[in-house]
Amino acid sequence: MVNSSNSPTDDDEDLLSFAEEDAQLAEELEKPWKILIVDDESEVHHVTDLALADMQVVNRPLELLHAESGEQARSMMRDHPDVAIILMDVVMETEHAGLDAVEYIRETLGNRFVRIILRTGQPGQAPERDVITRFDINDYKEKTELTADKLFTCIYTSVCAHRDLLALDSARAGMETILEAASSLFELQPRNNFYQGALQQLSGFLHIAGSTALVRLNDDQEEPTILAATGWLSGATGRSAARVLGDGAMEKISRAFGTAASHAGNDHYTGYFEINDSSVCVLYMPLEEPLSTARKGLADGFCQHLAVVVRNFEQLQ
Repeated sequence: MVNSSNSPTDDDEDLLSFAEEDAQLAEELEKPWKILIVDDESEVHHVTDLALADMQVVNRPLELLHAESGEQARSMMRDHPDVAIILMDVVMETEHAGLDAVEYIRETLGNRFVRIILRTGQPGQAPERDVITRFDINDYKEKTELTADKLFTCIYTSVCAHRDLLALDSARAGMETILEAASSLFELQPRNNFYQGALQQLSGFLHIAGSTALVRLNDDQEEPTILAATGWLSGATGRSAARVLGDGAMEKISRAFGTAASHAGNDHYTGYFEINDSSVCVLYMPLEEPLSTARKGLADGFCQHLAVVVRNFEQLQ
């Protein structure tokens, strides 16, 4: 009998849920990177603003915040714990105001993710080796050496390091949660829901807004099928991967199957893992930019953990 009701089905609700999650992730990926400039000289703020104007890192703009003292820097970091980079002057209201602020940010606020770059016009006030080792400083520059080009490079690499640190911490916490909950999830929900949830977690770890697909190939199959997927692919579970993904994606997936190895290209990642002697999987992720070494390591580790979960599911059958 055809259901003529206008009420949404469970599948409709699942698709809506995945669409909302994709929208939230896409919105997160469009937020600007916050850069805090701390200096008691107004000219330094002005010059830095000009040097960083219209700069983008990984397709996200910068939001420049300003503080003119160590005390203001403390307040700004309390209000904006998601600041990615701090350009910190050393000598302001006191000779060590910047270092005192750094100590407060690291120890009192416990913020280990913000990248702190000291800028000083008086290098003798803070010996470089002592400062870096004692205060958990990520870089140390004299103001005279930070030209516009060098500042651009410094900010770009530091923001990428900040992003990777967040991804590593999220991955660690997420993996622990998934593995701790796995045993109960076996009984509480269908396998496909679990796989989709895991793939959503990975997309969040790696800051990927696009859809992903987990493709499986058994010895008794002529072609691989989609075991689980996210985003616009979420309704394709159980279907032929070739028919859904197309020739370009399948060429990359087939390469992973053929070489029995994971690959990372400029526009994709394919993570290979074995379930048993007669069944293997490839996690396919289209990318807008190549994965960094750290993010590829996260993806590889995710596949290893997911392989364990899939094997456990198989044993419950």
